[in-house]
Amino acid sequence: MKLLVSPPPPLFPSSPCRRSGKAILQKHFHAVATRESCKCGEANRTAICRVAETHGSEQVKGREPLRRGTVSPRLPVPEHIRRPPYDGTDHLPDVNPGRQMHDRESIVHMRAACELAARVLQYAGTMVKPSVTTDEIDRAVHQMIIDAGAYPSPLGYGGFPKSVCTSVNECICHGIPDSRALRDGDIINIDVTIYLNVGYHGDTSRTYLCGEVDEPTKQLVKVTKECMLRGISACKHGVSFKAIGERISEHVNKYGYSIDPFIGHGVGTIFHSEPIIWHTYDYEPGFMVAGQTFTIEPTLSMGSTRCEVWDDGWTAITVDGSLNAQFEHTVLVTVNGAEILTKC
Repeated sequence: MKLLVSPPPPLFPSSPCRRSGKAILQKHFHAVATRESCKCGEANRTAICRVAETHGSEQVKGREPLRRGTVSPRLPVPEHIRRPPYDGTDHLPDVNPGRQMHDRESIVHMRAACELAARVLQYAGTMVKPSVTTDEIDRAVHQMIIDAGAYPSPLGYGGFPKSVCTSVNECICHGIPDSRALRDGDIINIDVTIYLNVGYHGDTSRTYLCGEVDEPTKQLVKVTKECMLRGISACKHGVSFKAIGERISEHVNKYGYSIDPFIGHGVGTIFHSEPIIWHTYDYEPGFMVAGQTFTIEPTLSMGSTRCEVWDDGWTAITVDGSLNAQFEHTVLVTVNGAEILTKC
């Protein structure tokens, strides 16, 4: 998550995202995958991606491209609220190589942080209506978080200027709230992360329908949620991390959508850490261990997963203008499965 003129070597050496000028998008709430979008380890994957791109092209007709609005100044946080370590610097922290494990006490703190994040997201969703601006959503989210004595984790993370991400229509992720008003037929992903005063992050997102939305778009949103839940259902102590991407990919392939090249991550006292959670086939080595917490957050596209980043260094949009949807939960691995910590 940062605009860097002379960046350090990225976590992943290549990306299907095209950058404007010298803008470099690094991991903020997600990280960029290294493989090309359609290389998913199956003989029929190329054909499926072509079908998805056709769907995307048909869907784009008649819809105005997303345009940026005016970004208002950063909102203040009261002095008594505990700050995360990255506050006060525009430096983008590296993804921590440690895998965050929790004992009984820290699980209590994680549940509290995630429960607050879930409530904030639920409230933000009630604001999704035509004519409401994403800046208004940001202000409401910010106020609810600081009223609870917590810090909005995105604010200042690598220089991100707002307290929540609002990604509309063809924006894949990292959308910066601004003066653009939502319109009838839009979809919007709202990504909320909070840093509770005990020092733990809770991270969650979902895609909302704005007004009257067409049936193909409703199906994209529905299938994306199903993919997240299928990924979660694969989680259990001793299971390979690869099972998450396999379970998601199997479901996506039934519908011909593309899986965008962004990933989940470990979360806890540190915002972003290992393990890296892929939503496609055959990436992350290793096995889940009871007590680990991480996010599962697949993003699906109606068309191509090739993206470009606006010169704000954050806003990632599909090159072909196709719609995207995303859902995210923070989960705790248990001996018998996984507990969804951000369920509201």
